[in-house]
Amino acid sequence: MVKKTPQKTNAARCLDKLGLPYELVSYTPGPALSAAEAADFLGLPYAAVFKTILLRGEPEGLMEACIPADAELDLKALAAVSGNKRAALVPLKELTPLTGYLRGGCSPIGGLKNYPVYVDRGIVNCDKILINAGSRGLMLSVKPSDLLKATGGILAGLTRAGRIK
Repeated sequence: MVKKTPQKTNAARCLDKLGLPYELVSYTPGPALSAAEAADFLGLPYAAVFKTILLRGEPEGLMEACIPADAELDLKALAAVSGNKRAALVPLKELTPLTGYLRGGCSPIGGLKNYPVYVDRGIVNCDKILINAGSRGLMLSVKPSDLLKATGGILAGLTRAGRIK
C-alpha cells in the first residue's frame, strides 16, 4: 500500500524554496534498491519513474544522469553531450561522500553539491514523473519541467535503444 508522508528531505526543501509543486510518495524498497522495483511496487510504467546516476566525466568532472527506470545509460552519448571524452560510473563507495545520499536514495536535487544534470529526453512524454526524494523508499512526483528548472537539467538522448529489465 502506498501512503503519503509529510517527511521532508533536502530535495523536498529545495523544491519548496524554489516554489515548485511536488508530492512525496513513499513505498517499500526492495532488495535491489532500484527504480524499476519502485515502479513495480507503485504500479507505474517504467518510463515515468526516473533513476539518478552519478558519473565522472573526463575531463569535465562529476555529473548526474536521470534516465527511465528500465533503461540502460549510453555512456558514449552522455560523454558527447557533456563535453567529455568519456564518462564512467562513480564507484559506490564514493556516492555518499560526494552527494550526501545513499544508494537507492540518490536525488538530482538537494545533494551536497550541484553537479550538472543530464536528463533523458523521454521525460517530455510524461505529465509527471517520480524521482528519488533523497531517501530510500521516498519519491518526488513532479512535472518534468519542474525537475528541469530545479536542476538546470539538460535534455538529451541518454539511453541505449534496448531497454533492460
